[in-house]
Amino acid sequence: MCGIVGYLGTQPAVPILIEGLKKLEYRGYDSAGIAVLNGGNLTVTKSAGKINLLERLLQEEGCPDSHIGIGHTRWATHGRPSDINSHPHTDCTGEFAVVHNGIIENYQSLKEWLQQEGHTFVSETDTEVLPHLVEHFYRGDLETAVLEVISRVQGSYAMVAFTQKEPGKLVAVRKDSPLVVGLGEDEYFLASDIPAILNHTRRAYILEDGEVAVLMAEGVQILDQWGLPVDKPIFEVEWDAKAAEKGGYDHFMLKEIHEQPKALKDTLSSRLTPDNRRIQLSEVKLTPQQIKNIRKVSIVACGTAYHAGVVGKYVLEKLARIPTEVDIASEFRYRDPLLDEQTLVVVVSQSGETADTLAALREAKRKGARVLAITNVVGSSVSREADDVLYTWAGPEIAVASTKAYTTQLICMYLLGLYLAQVRETLPEGEIETIIDHLRQLPQQVQIILDRERVVKEIAEKYTQAENCFFIGRGLDYAVAMEGSLKLKEISYIHAEAYAAGELKHGTLALIVEGIPVLAIATQEELLEKTMSNVKEVKAREATVIGLAMEGNREIKKSVDEVIYLPRTHAMLTSVLTVVPLQLLAYYAAVARGTDVDQPRNLAKSVTVE
Repeated sequence: MCGIVGYLGTQPAVPILIEGLKKLEYRGYDSAGIAVLNGGNLTVTKSAGKINLLERLLQEEGCPDSHIGIGHTRWATHGRPSDINSHPHTDCTGEFAVVHNGIIENYQSLKEWLQQEGHTFVSETDTEVLPHLVEHFYRGDLETAVLEVISRVQGSYAMVAFTQKEPGKLVAVRKDSPLVVGLGEDEYFLASDIPAILNHTRRAYILEDGEVAVLMAEGVQILDQWGLPVDKPIFEVEWDAKAAEKGGYDHFMLKEIHEQPKALKDTLSSRLTPDNRRIQLSEVKLTPQQIKNIRKVSIVACGTAYHAGVVGKYVLEKLARIPTEVDIASEFRYRDPLLDEQTLVVVVSQSGETADTLAALREAKRKGARVLAITNVVGSSVSREADDVLYTWAGPEIAVASTKAYTTQLICMYLLGLYLAQVRETLPEGEIETIIDHLRQLPQQVQIILDRERVVKEIAEKYTQAENCFFIGRGLDYAVAMEGSLKLKEISYIHAEAYAAGELKHGTLALIVEGIPVLAIATQEELLEKTMSNVKEVKAREATVIGLAMEGNREIKKSVDEVIYLPRTHAMLTSVLTVVPLQLLAYYAAVARGTDVDQPRNLAKSVTVE
């Protein structure tokens, strides 16, 4: 969960490395560092804290005039954030430097062996074994040494090695952690994510697991894990570079909340037939007979994507009438799930690199299940390894707290549910057409909510001193309550919990005291009376209740302190609308409390470690 950059070319390396690190700071921001050549010697500059501290240090020391280097921004796993634990790490001689994302699982045994061989360690990190291993196996050729290293390490990694002994070469390798090679004119780039190279090139190699990239002035060579050349296609990036900038908003999160109407429209685009009466998923290669043979769907995801999966369970069971279970990816393998060729496993990951979700995907395939991925990143590990892929066309999402990726994941769940329902004939054609008609209205309805955001801002600012908050709902509203709760606590640091409203009396009411905010989501009108009974339970304990309901629901105003109204839509689709004010509520609460909205403490965007 860190960011790697590298540069080799004719321009000064330091500004390019710093620029790239800033583009990747969402991936990790506990510390940052670079290694470059300075008068023929390898020089490392690094510090705990954010990248502006590294910049200040470089200005004080004087930027080396180098045309090659590597950099890293860290999210701590092994060892606390500190100058010493920051990357790049070096060997005993200071002649070899390495940056690394991921976890070296057998680092302890490697470290003990290297210490017996006379190597000295200074940090608490697992990464430090890598430069010592490169030094140990170096015999005049850096890529050969790196191949020796990866044959001995276990775990996940994206790694770049650099040595003053070969001043015109960078060697990079990946396993389970993303790494791209940017191809410029007489210059080459390395990065953990495409936005870091977009200002310089749109042509890239996306490395596969086990592939090694050797960057030299003469060009880039791609090798497999045995050192054999790989003929690799060039990936052409089609993003607008400005899509990764704030565009005048105070924070990436607010920008991405406001990008949701377009993201929803883009994700729907091309997936409806020209007459808007049916779903067409050309990306899904399942035959009609295979779809009819599906006996179970298993949705696997983490965090916000897991909450999209909870909505997906309701959608798939209601529309396609297929038994569906939802698993947290980090727990999936350990319960020995019952999977076979008649199980469709749906893995959901914004980045397509989530380590736990990737492990679940591989376990599902090992057991013979077909895997369909819902992801936002073309060329990601999840997209390459799944049998079928539904892309969420959300565009780059930079803020750690996911917003537009979540709502586009919901759209993909609806599209998948309707598509399976069409083939399995579990819904009348008229009902499918009605739901599609409402789907097409969602982008405009989300825009209506955004146009009213001042109301949500005012509510958020009233309750920013609260230290605890509860979200309640029934059915789909409970699924959205889980996501609303996560958003509030991850960026505002207000403790928040989501409960199925009917569970209040089974223990949670003990925590309801005078003035505590309770968000009551009441969009499922067939459950409205039950939900309102639960609202009255918390009001009787003098809680402050903020209600969310469909326009036209006048009864709720009689029982709550504040109400946020949403445009009317089909009951199955309310989750897309309901979550938007909850995102805004979390955002404005965080701003009022002065927290770091885009980079909340202890969290990173792409979780590439287990």
